[in-house]
Amino acid sequence: MMDAGRHPHITLLTYSEVESVSGYVGNFTIRIRKRARSVDEAKCTGCGACQEKCPTKVLDTVFEAGLGYRKAIYRPFAQAVPPVPVIDRENCLWFTKGRCRLCEKVCPTGAIDYNQQDTILEVQVGNIILATGYDPFDPRRISRFGYGRYPNVFTAMEVERMLSGGGPTGGRVVLRDGKTVPQSVAIIHCVGSRDENTHPYCSRVCCMYSLKLAHLVRHRTGARVYQCYIDMRAGGKAYEEFYKRLQSEGVVFINGQPADILLEEGKLAVYVEDRILGQLMRIPVDMVILSVGLEPRRDSREVARLFGISTDADGWFREKHPKLDPVATMTDGVFIAGCCQGPKDIPDSVAQASAAAAKVLSLIGQGEVEIQPAIAVVDEWMCTGCGQCIPTCPYAAIEYLSDKGVAHVIEALCKGCGTCTGTCPSKAVTLRHFTDRQLISEMMGAIFAMRAEEVTEEMSVT
Repeated sequence: MMDAGRHPHITLLTYSEVESVSGYVGNFTIRIRKRARSVDEAKCTGCGACQEKCPTKVLDTVFEAGLGYRKAIYRPFAQAVPPVPVIDRENCLWFTKGRCRLCEKVCPTGAIDYNQQDTILEVQVGNIILATGYDPFDPRRISRFGYGRYPNVFTAMEVERMLSGGGPTGGRVVLRDGKTVPQSVAIIHCVGSRDENTHPYCSRVCCMYSLKLAHLVRHRTGARVYQCYIDMRAGGKAYEEFYKRLQSEGVVFINGQPADILLEEGKLAVYVEDRILGQLMRIPVDMVILSVGLEPRRDSREVARLFGISTDADGWFREKHPKLDPVATMTDGVFIAGCCQGPKDIPDSVAQASAAAAKVLSLIGQGEVEIQPAIAVVDEWMCTGCGQCIPTCPYAAIEYLSDKGVAHVIEALCKGCGTCTGTCPSKAVTLRHFTDRQLISEMMGAIFAMRAEEVTEEMSVT
């Protein structure tokens, strides 16, 4: 990421969002809102003096997963690129109460700008790669696991932050009181995955990061670790070997998902049926870790509409072909990479990102783009300008020419689906190579061929 930030041909627009997309492959126009940081990026050196002196502390529910605090002026994380902080206007004393301005006083370069406003940028690009990622499943939706009710039920992301040396606990795995080290831990797999009530699909990464957490928690605390799983899916290079290693280290594997987790006698009692042993078990532990699954970003369908692509029933971006073209979409020039297309681990995400970059480079090197010949065309003499074809086009390939008062097909976007031809009341829209006359001729030819076969059979019989 640091190399990308310093590259002369890469422009990073952080703290920004896309508002509109128009055009087609090789000629996209992107409208971007660059949100106001209240910090001048050109003047800021990333020294961090403003963050050190800021008196306001805010619970960090994003990077620190609700276990630590940040200041009202902050960088999202230590290695953020560019290293420019942003002022949280909802919690800053100057924006909420009209006092303080301490960060402005201590800034050595005068980079603080409380009057900074959002700016709108329009950029021309030839191709687009979407890598919007995923959202972790919220375990509050499954009440039987007790997350949000029992203090010592954690998500895997919270434990990840505790295990980090730069995290809120300095690498120590402790209970919610911040002091007590757990002596027994239960890790619950498939929370929010492989469940018809939440998400029926497998999130692919849960088994392996659960094994990793078990290994690290045992190493840091010496606790006895239980793994409650449905199926152990260790599909990857050296993944099965790591699973065997955890078995030899003494991690207890229970083939079943808990039916309930209750607080009993100061302990978390995990009630689970071991399907291998065929018996119900009660496991008292100090800490429960929920291995939550992956789900599409909450705005995935809105983003898909913005970029002219589609999503599947679960909300993941739909690829052109799941096997033959997994990084392209039905909109030429728009590619997808990473977990926005579906759950996957880091190696698969990197491989897909490399494939998407290769696709873009091939288009750039090609110079010209080939399109399918069977596309729609509008007869301007017959078009009445009613506009009924425009909203029905699934690829936004039809525009209205106000100077002529007729519809016009953008050939680079049209996929020849024929929706517009069936919608047009005046029959002004036709499909090249699939006109009504051509289709009738094909039908008549098929009928004559069938009749000829029947006559031949009759003659052979006689």
